[in-house]
Amino acid sequence: MTDPIADYLTRLRNAIKANHRVVEIPASNLKKEMTRILHEKGYILNYKFVEEGPQGTIKIALKYDPVNKVNSIKKLIRVSTPGLRQYVGHNDMPRVLNGLGIAILTTSKGVMTNKEAADLKIGGEVICYIY
Repeated sequence: MTDPIADYLTRLRNAIKANHRVVEIPASNLKKEMTRILHEKGYILNYKFVEEGPQGTIKIALKYDPVNKVNSIKKLIRVSTPGLRQYVGHNDMPRVLNGLGIAILTTSKGVMTNKEAADLKIGGEVICYIY
């Protein structure tokens, strides 16, 4: 696998389209931090790290609206790829859906959202957009 982050986002996308309640994804430290951010911002219901085998898995409970059965994640867009990395400074921080969505960045201070990075005035690599 050449791009594990794209695999992570694709597994989430496919589970949402198939209306699954839980999705299992192979774990890594970056994926764990991305999952933590998704939970803090309310895009997923819950998550659990299962330490088994060489790397473990992440079990993610997806969040659906009880009335309309619509998922809280509308779109997941991969921005920075292994072939073309996308970096931004704190002055050029992306605004996702005019502030309604989030961008996940890897910075020198760790993995965080675009709003947190702008507050700390640090830039980094834009991993993905979520709204």
